[in-house]
Amino acid sequence: MIRLPRAHSLRARLLWLLIAAITLAAIVQGGLAYRSALAEADQIFDYHMQQMALSLRSGLPVTVTVPMDGPGDARPGDEFAVQVWTTGGLLVFRSNLRVPLPTRVVLGFADMRAEGATYRVYSLASATHVIQVAQDLAVRRRMAGNLALRAVLPTAVMGPVLLLIVWWAVGASLAPVARVRRQVALRQPDELSDVDEHGVPDEVQPLVREMNLLFGRVRHAFDAQKSFVADAAHELRSPLAALKLQVQGLQRAPDDEARTVAVNRLSAGIDRATRLVDQLLVLARHQASDAHGAKAEPLSLADIARLELGEALPHAQARRIDLGLEQADEVAVNGQREALRILVRNLLDNALKYTPEGGVVDLAVRRDIDGTGDGVVLSVEDSGPGIHEEDRERVLDRFYRVPGTASTGSGLGLAIVKAVADMHGGQLMLSRAERLGGLRVSLRLPALALAPHPAPEQGLRKG
Repeated sequence: MIRLPRAHSLRARLLWLLIAAITLAAIVQGGLAYRSALAEADQIFDYHMQQMALSLRSGLPVTVTVPMDGPGDARPGDEFAVQVWTTGGLLVFRSNLRVPLPTRVVLGFADMRAEGATYRVYSLASATHVIQVAQDLAVRRRMAGNLALRAVLPTAVMGPVLLLIVWWAVGASLAPVARVRRQVALRQPDELSDVDEHGVPDEVQPLVREMNLLFGRVRHAFDAQKSFVADAAHELRSPLAALKLQVQGLQRAPDDEARTVAVNRLSAGIDRATRLVDQLLVLARHQASDAHGAKAEPLSLADIARLELGEALPHAQARRIDLGLEQADEVAVNGQREALRILVRNLLDNALKYTPEGGVVDLAVRRDIDGTGDGVVLSVEDSGPGIHEEDRERVLDRFYRVPGTASTGSGLGLAIVKAVADMHGGQLMLSRAERLGGLRVSLRLPALALAPHPAPEQGLRKG
């Protein structure tokens, strides 16, 4: 078995494979040629020996006698050795004195050893003589070896030519790969455009495509990071400036009453800045999980709704808002638990913030079956002022606040909700709450399965 050296270069590996293939083919070709030539030589020489014996049988006189020395003294390895016996056992002719052929013969073809060599012997009997013709088998093997060498020689001569052709062909085929490598090597750190796939071999094209997809994901992450930093810098400028003015107002306060008012304003400003920072951190965490492809899992949206409802209950009780879970159907969705918790939390915080004291906020999780398949709808309704139809699309943008709104905020709550909905392939809709009169935010998500449940929870009030 031929062992190839370990080579990381595709060109070197192909060359070694070609050398091994040519060598193996030459060995096989030489072996087959030798066997074929030896078989043909056996047939030809056997025929010649038979014809020689037949010609001697018809041309020998009855009393011919040839001396045992003289011109018949030949060396081993000559083409043929001939001897003639009378039927009475008298040797009358021998062409090679060094090849003692047996006196008792087997008519026809037989093999024998003499003087360290193997001979092929043909014996023929006539009425008065026995004729033996012998040949050293080494002659036949030499002829077969020469014929096999001639058959292998063209392959050996063409081997280097084939190697050069393969070297050139592999180099030409890998030229597009080298071009891609140069494109990547010459890039600046911030250059994340796609690599040109033109002319890339089919075996390498999937790698280049995956690399372009990776560049796209990194470009998306960088763009999101730059956008986030720019938005955060812009939005933090105003709260920090307001805090500075409030501190200056506190320092200039002439009496305790004015100082108390300034402290309250400063505390409210700190709360607003804290809320903005919290929302920015939530948005950054969501963007990081989206960019890194956080793993989704089967979840119960009703369980997440109950959990976040309990978290929001103290805030609702402090403002005497009737917070309730109107319906909770058990429907499984495929999503990220932390992201969906952020979504429900922001919807409840937004509703509680804009609903006046003594108002109502309802949360519901319902099965939704339509022509497109099974799904689940999560909705939050409130009795607040609502949002005008012309502003419903804009409130989903980052840092947008409806002009004239009494409550302050960062303008990130619904933007985060939309980002999480898009990540889960959901449909987010804003409309007027027909029953409560305020805003209704509904999110439809595809369901994994509509498992049977005894009865949905109805009218569960938490506040």
